[in-house]
Amino acid sequence: MNKEIVAYLIIGIVASFLISKNFTKWLIPKLISVKMGQKILDIGPRWHKNKEGTPTMGGLAFLLAYFVMFVLLIAFAVFRNQVEDVRITAAVFLFTLANGAIGFIDDYTKFFKKQNKGLSASVKFLLQFVVATAFTIYVAYLKDFSAVLYIPFADIEVYLGWGWYIVSILIITGIVNSVNLTDGVDGLAASVTFFVSCFFAVAGAVAAMCDLVILAAVIIGICLGFLVYNINPAKIFMGDTGSLFLGGAVVSMAYMLDNPLILLVVGIIYVIEAASDIIQVSVYKLTGKRVFKMAPIHHHFEQCKWSEMKIVVVFCSVTIIFCILAFFGI
Repeated sequence: MNKEIVAYLIIGIVASFLISKNFTKWLIPKLISVKMGQKILDIGPRWHKNKEGTPTMGGLAFLLAYFVMFVLLIAFAVFRNQVEDVRITAAVFLFTLANGAIGFIDDYTKFFKKQNKGLSASVKFLLQFVVATAFTIYVAYLKDFSAVLYIPFADIEVYLGWGWYIVSILIITGIVNSVNLTDGVDGLAASVTFFVSCFFAVAGAVAAMCDLVILAAVIIGICLGFLVYNINPAKIFMGDTGSLFLGGAVVSMAYMLDNPLILLVVGIIYVIEAASDIIQVSVYKLTGKRVFKMAPIHHHFEQCKWSEMKIVVVFCSVTIIFCILAFFGI
């Protein structure tokens, strides 16, 4: 493995970890002082009521760490006269920050309304659609619009023509919202995303893709820094600011690898979480019956008396297994 890439990986993880950890620590009392506490819905697990008041919007630490690392990366590229080489990196950084910004607006709206309901689903989706469309168009521009979608494991490429835009936007919005649904148990979303990012870091290192390695390293460090205060019992929640940010980050890494469908494998937990929610709602509307005790599926296991830590460990173990399998699909 290239020594320079290893250096980027280590520096990226350590720097983003320190920024994320220290800013999260600083955020906790600040958010408490402005009463930016989580509101717990009555429809959720009853034992979650004791979490009410825990400061949320911890994802602000993600945005700061990411922005600082982005500025440092651009400064380094300018210093080495390699600005042209970071166009796609700049695009994914901005795309990820834009998703985090949507989450921030949603969280702030909840705070302003003093309830656990922020932006309406239609407004939230519209903002996500705009961001996903802009990113898709720019990626197509950088790739000279090849309109080809790689199918993992089958090792084939499918030409989609203009349909590539539609598929791309569906993948982006679907995964981003799936990561958002995964954030419902202390430490779950950050832990799963940590391992997904490790996969992309290794994949980038093997392919000698410095930009992907750096991005993955930053997300690894951010997740670790936040988990210091988010592991059960959580002292702070990431809110939609953090979960939508992480969704944008994993999508970005998949596109840098030029293999967006690999997210269905490494992000199997995201997929299962979203599928369980869709199945629950659809079946209930059709039959009036529930498939799961509660959805998304992490709440089902809570109802089955699993501890939050057990859910995190099991879900992360599944993620690790599928990340290893994913190496056969790239």
